[in-house]
Amino acid sequence: MTDLFALLARSVRSHADRTAVRQGMALLTYSRLDDMTARFAALLRAEGLRAGDRVAVALPNVIHFPVVYYGILRAGGVVVPMNPLLKSGEMAFVLQDCGARLVVASPSCADEAAPAAAQAGAECLVADPVVFDALLRSVPPMTGAARCSDDDTAVILYTSGTTGTPKGAELTHRNLVSNALTTARTLLRVGPDDVLFGGLPLFHAFGQTCALNTAIAAGCCLTLLPRFDAGGALETMRRDEVTVFLGVPTMYSALLQNGIGQQPLPRLRLAVSGGASLPVELLHATERELDVTVLEGYGLSETSPVACFNPPDRARKPGSIGVPVHGVELRLVADDGSPVGPGEVGELVIRGTNVMKGYWNRPDATARAFRDGWFHSGDLARVDEDGYYFVVDRKKDLVIRGGYNVYPREIEEVLYQHPEVLEAAVVGVPDAVHGEEIAAVVVLRPGARTASDELRDYVRQRVAAYKYPRIVRFADALPKGATGKILKRDIVVAPPKALDA
Repeated sequence: MTDLFALLARSVRSHADRTAVRQGMALLTYSRLDDMTARFAALLRAEGLRAGDRVAVALPNVIHFPVVYYGILRAGGVVVPMNPLLKSGEMAFVLQDCGARLVVASPSCADEAAPAAAQAGAECLVADPVVFDALLRSVPPMTGAARCSDDDTAVILYTSGTTGTPKGAELTHRNLVSNALTTARTLLRVGPDDVLFGGLPLFHAFGQTCALNTAIAAGCCLTLLPRFDAGGALETMRRDEVTVFLGVPTMYSALLQNGIGQQPLPRLRLAVSGGASLPVELLHATERELDVTVLEGYGLSETSPVACFNPPDRARKPGSIGVPVHGVELRLVADDGSPVGPGEVGELVIRGTNVMKGYWNRPDATARAFRDGWFHSGDLARVDEDGYYFVVDRKKDLVIRGGYNVYPREIEEVLYQHPEVLEAAVVGVPDAVHGEEIAAVVVLRPGARTASDELRDYVRQRVAAYKYPRIVRFADALPKGATGKILKRDIVVAPPKALDA
């Protein structure tokens, strides 16, 4: 095994003059990417960064993301990716929780990142492209790279549980390297002549492993799209001759609505879906229009993320997440931890080289997640006679909107801060565009006159744009059980005809 930065170092030796990453007409060869990471690593060392120090990254899919990402690793630091759409309070929590020394922020989110850094006692470096490039040119490159062991933490990915409190999943060099190499060699089977589509957010586990680290490990090209839209995606795929498309179901839906089959994509040979269940009808429609096979997989931030995948050399089963990948074991268990029988539904539990070392500074949460030596996913699934797994439901109340995880409790906490809200419940409702839409059912205090638009705007001002409820309904009371617990399963919300994007 090797450390995560060594994936880049190896490809630099073999493919120095090949394009490693591009964004529009801007590109970096492997040798240029190597030089820029060495300069950023030197900058971090000059600022006093020590091995194991955390550096947060709040960047969209821009050409400087891999520079910062691998530069931190080269200097021996730990990367803490953050969604640049987060609000200042959300960023401050992450920075304080992980004890970050520095946050590298996009100019687009500097107004949120700067006060968050100040609150957390961290520095904020705004990565304006022109200024950032000039800064790197002024720093002599670092020689070599810091030494890291397999079990050292490389990345901390923040994910929330049903409580809505973000937890940092500590992913080691072994976790991420093994997952990237498995993805490159046995799942996508990519090499130096391939071009991977980089429209998945690189601050998420899916995009980080299956796009960025896989491309670097294979010595191929990653072409970035900072913000996904179907027209921009198709333009990128045609211009850069993409061979492997990586996306979530809503991306495939958007491509189909944009007429993806009207112009040929001659080099496209494979499409991969993850992040949420891909409807079988959408899978078949995509394959007809693209004339390629769509393979679906499954994983979580805590599993680096790939745990299960439809292998390219075996029969593909629509609706299935496939079979365990190399180095990973899966089981289905009942609530008491006992194995469930063939064809029965149980909780999916995982162990292997891809599974995190634990949650950052959360021993209790780590102990709850790891029982009997297995990581408990919280997802319910079944397995067929051929060993293919099918996710059938989620134990958690997680809502997945457009591939982004939204935790109802977090939104409910914001609603409860409104002076006229008595009770609130947030649930997901089916949505043709985003997969699921967020709905809030609210009981107002007696005499209150708050309108649904006011509540929607109230939440929108306090959370990232993808989190706020587009649907707000009022009720006289919420259904409750004998103990007073709100029964979300009894809440039915019909989606309106039109919603905010």
